[in-house]
Amino acid sequence: MAVRWRRTPARAADASPTADRLRANAGAVRRRLHEAELGPAPALLALAVTWLVFQSLNNNFLSPRNLSVLSVDIVGTGMIAVGIVFVLLIGEIDLSVGSLAGLAGAMFASLNVNLGMPEWLAVIIAIVCGAAAGAVHGFFFAKVGVPAFVVTLAGLLAWNGLMLYLLGPESSINFSDDGLVAMLTSRYFSAAVVTYGLAALGTVAYLLLSYHDRRRRSSVGMPYRRVREIWARTALLAVVTFATVYVLGQFEGLPLALLIFLAVIVASDLFLRRTTYGRQVLALGGGAEAARRAGVYVARVRIAVFLVSGTLAAVGGLFVASRLTSATQVPGSGMLLINAIAAAVIGGTSLFGGRGSTWSALLGVLIIQSIASGMALLGVEPAVQFMITGGVLLTAVVFDALARRAAESRGRD
Repeated sequence: MAVRWRRTPARAADASPTADRLRANAGAVRRRLHEAELGPAPALLALAVTWLVFQSLNNNFLSPRNLSVLSVDIVGTGMIAVGIVFVLLIGEIDLSVGSLAGLAGAMFASLNVNLGMPEWLAVIIAIVCGAAAGAVHGFFFAKVGVPAFVVTLAGLLAWNGLMLYLLGPESSINFSDDGLVAMLTSRYFSAAVVTYGLAALGTVAYLLLSYHDRRRRSSVGMPYRRVREIWARTALLAVVTFATVYVLGQFEGLPLALLIFLAVIVASDLFLRRTTYGRQVLALGGGAEAARRAGVYVARVRIAVFLVSGTLAAVGGLFVASRLTSATQVPGSGMLLINAIAAAVIGGTSLFGGRGSTWSALLGVLIIQSIASGMALLGVEPAVQFMITGGVLLTAVVFDALARRAAESRGRD
């Protein structure tokens, strides 16, 4: 009797490489959810929800005018938050950045207005003073062994006092509203060939860097992104970039302040991810003793991190002063410090060190300033804004703590 073999067709899901990739991606998502390692996803979701809620309550929230104002308002705090990211990456904190921001503004105004010094030279001196103050904090922390919390708390008090001394009894110094510093937040690029050209240049640069990174990783046997993923990311970047240029172009154009801020973020991100110093900062955040055994000069890295924080605090202070066209006590009041730290943490930088990105500063400050802008449009008092920002900050810290606990449990396993 002849035996007939019936061929059972293989399931499409098993034979399809696309289905295999989908299952692998779904598994990766489940693993990240379990380990609470979601990267910037929570911050992006929080930003989207914030914008949707305020737009539903007030149609002017996502108007070109309000978004243009928002894009300039985030720069001063955002610059300071980028410096805070460097400090948080090694698991420390810098409480002096608000006072240093105020001191930079007061230093510039005092030298320029009271002593008649040229603006460009006064700007350089103000930034150098911020860098020197940061280096002093780093020296006492890294060489003397004083806790960073105590060193920077002393700096908060000392630099705030020096700021008040420079401002004098009037507590403020007004400077020219058409000079170099004022131009930082009042200059816009409205020509389409310039704005869309910059958008295209940024997109092409990202594509070329992605391909370069892919070839570099492939040559040494490291995991690398697929070509499809690179093109998908580039397309998403192009959509966001050109949409931003289009919307801002409906009001006054592309702000100079936003361009400078984005340039600082990109440069800082490349610096952290692609240089020896950046890898040493991340290694130090994973553990000082392990980094020391790996050959990292811990003291030098710590001093450099606080120097970067002090420098960017001074730069941020100049942008704050530019927005007001005067040097005042506002930066040293404490709210600037709180918002800068909150922006870094809400954006995804870990308080425990070793995990984060300078893009966290952009996401975090966008969320905080969007809440402030939406509340102002709705006429809600600042007290409610503080409570909402506090709730968002607590949520971000909870995610951070969960991620750290998951990492520790994996280490024990």
